[in-house]
Amino acid sequence: MTTVEQHPTNQHYDLDPRVFGLFLDESRKYSSGWYLGPEDSLELAQQQKMNLVADLVHAQAGRRVLDIGSGWGALVLHLAGVRGCDVTGISPAPKQREFVEKRARQRGLADRVRIVTSPFEDATGLPTKLDAITALGSVVHMPDLPAVFGKARGLLRRDGLMYVSESCFRSQAIRARFDEVEGTDFVREAIFGNGELRPLSELVAAAEDAGFSIETSVDLTRHYHRTIEQWIENVRANRAALERIQPGIAAQLEHYLDISNAGWGYTTKHYALVLRNAR
Repeated sequence: MTTVEQHPTNQHYDLDPRVFGLFLDESRKYSSGWYLGPEDSLELAQQQKMNLVADLVHAQAGRRVLDIGSGWGALVLHLAGVRGCDVTGISPAPKQREFVEKRARQRGLADRVRIVTSPFEDATGLPTKLDAITALGSVVHMPDLPAVFGKARGLLRRDGLMYVSESCFRSQAIRARFDEVEGTDFVREAIFGNGELRPLSELVAAAEDAGFSIETSVDLTRHYHRTIEQWIENVRANRAALERIQPGIAAQLEHYLDISNAGWGYTTKHYALVLRNAR
């Protein structure tokens, strides 16, 4: 296992875990939910999203899955606990590994969950001949997209599936216009340390060039907009508790989330792709 102490994304993801518990849902899933009804809660939407992802990659008992950018482990624990998969999660943030491993032990899933602390690009010793790979909002932090898709495909068995979801600029022209504006730069540098939004066409081209076949595409934009609205509500409701943990963090989170939510449908979209390791 490769262990790293510093990585560009750690300045956000390696915050005190209590911060995320105060604005995300109980699972700490940090990506778009999936809303099937107007009254769906954030927690329900996140459970529905994890079931959607599991269905799209045919997650079943005994299947071997790698979750790239596993975060606080919501999908890892769901795939292991609900679907019975053997799951490896990978994240560059040490605090996330500690959190997920503890939850896995508490739920009796330690034998089906392994967490690797490393950037995906640098990781060695990952499992091969996998049935599926998931990457929810993680490739945005990886500059060499062709290398990422090539490495992922090399870890999959023949006909294995990869689910990747990402926030994208609507077009190359919009990317050229908005890539360096103040709000985009704030999210990229002040929050994540590294984040490269790309048009969907760039994701598709990199996946196809790596040898993947594109099976499915899903527009998650409206779902992510509603998810972030609920995160903002949680930040406002828990402002005092957040400030006790880290002064100034509530304002920073709200500013980041407001910027992220303002562009949906205008400058940015959020898409999911399902890729198959077959031609």
